[in-house]
Amino acid sequence: MQLLISPASPFVRKVRVLLREADLLGTVEEVTVSTSPLNSAPEVVAANPLGKIPALIRADGPAIYDSRVITRFLDDHAGAGLYPQSRIWEILTLEATADAIMDATVAMSYETRLRPEAEQSKDWIEAQWGKAARGIAAVNSRWMSHLTGPLNIGQIAMACALSYIDLRHDARGWRDDNDALARWHADFSRRDSMVETVVD
Repeated sequence: MQLLISPASPFVRKVRVLLREADLLGTVEEVTVSTSPLNSAPEVVAANPLGKIPALIRADGPAIYDSRVITRFLDDHAGAGLYPQSRIWEILTLEATADAIMDATVAMSYETRLRPEAEQSKDWIEAQWGKAARGIAAVNSRWMSHLTGPLNIGQIAMACALSYIDLRHDARGWRDDNDALARWHADFSRRDSMVETVVD
């Protein structure tokens, strides 16, 4: 199998971390592509008509896409247990919260990096940050117990979401008033899978 990636994407990183945690690097080849929302690479469009990454190309079926579909498929393929049935709804909600933080902060990046300055909307950027900030605060106040214990996809997704903010929006200071989550993230970021997928 081949995974089409752009390493800076937090959605891609979530899958790359899972590959390492589930010992799938010998099964899935990571293929870096040069693509953007304004000009999707042909190989990405061939795998995903929406032109988004990550996309997983399989030998025995059509390519699959959306990071949550890919991680669920790879977890099942490896039998890694990152979606434990005993807490499945909580873990899926935590993953969805992390993905929503990614959506909002990636949208902020697109607004500032892809649009001319005169056309950028500060209101749009602040609205997106508001979504991310509320999600972060909710995890810090309500979801910390689900970030402990055996490794699960919610933990991976949240770590990747927060690391993306560090990469693109560090000045926002997400750690302010989120001490528990900040401590958890510092610890989780030391995992080999996170260290090996860092983008400078």
